[in-house]
Amino acid sequence: MQSRSATSCLIVVLMAAGLAAAENPLAGTWKLNPAKSKFTGDTMKFERTSSVKIEGSGAGLAYTFKIDGKEYSGPVGELVAWKQVDDHTWETTYKLKGTLTNTDTSKLSSDGKTMTITSRGTKPNGESFEDTSVYTRMSGDSGLFGTWKSKEVKISSPEVMKFTPSGSDGIVWEIVDIKASCNAKFDGKDYPAAGPTVPAGFTLALKRTGPRSFEFTSKQNGKPLSTGTLTVSQDSRTLTNVGRPVAVNEPVTAVYEWQ
Repeated sequence: MQSRSATSCLIVVLMAAGLAAAENPLAGTWKLNPAKSKFTGDTMKFERTSSVKIEGSGAGLAYTFKIDGKEYSGPVGELVAWKQVDDHTWETTYKLKGTLTNTDTSKLSSDGKTMTITSRGTKPNGESFEDTSVYTRMSGDSGLFGTWKSKEVKISSPEVMKFTPSGSDGIVWEIVDIKASCNAKFDGKDYPAAGPTVPAGFTLALKRTGPRSFEFTSKQNGKPLSTGTLTVSQDSRTLTNVGRPVAVNEPVTAVYEWQ
């Protein structure tokens, strides 16, 4: 009798979990479709500081560094090292929690009006990537210095997200390829995210905006970084994430397809 009772309870739990997943249009695995997404329009700026260092900023985040191959603290706790390869080329490495996340090669065109950044690395799941962003000069007349705006982005290894219902009003949000996850409720409170390349102190706050959508705010040690809204299409085949950095109005649209 005890065995039959335990089995019955297990069946009820599994049925409830299945029902929750069926009622949640987010539930499942979603893969980024770069062709349907819009990642261009962001700006970055490089300028000299009084200490003969360079201040770089993008998405409203800034940090100061020298081009000497040494590591400097980045805006979200990473370590960044810049070195010059030649008059038109720079190499930048990024480390987080002691792990090399990517190496970027920034190369100027011969007329100095275009900069192409190629980012290479290996994701925590072992998948390699080689992404390319092309920027056009908006100000400045030499080298890195000036303001740049992106006009083209190519992604070699599209991101995969997974959503699993959690409790009566929560969800586990996973970025599968970087092994990052956050178990959060839709109550607007901050919940910690975890993963091998997730910065310490990174949190997400979720709040429903409708039966097929929710908004989120990401924070670093309590400081808001970005906001966005995720919406599932009526046919439940497409998930659209419209987000922007808090400090600047530079929206990005990422379109995912149900797998």
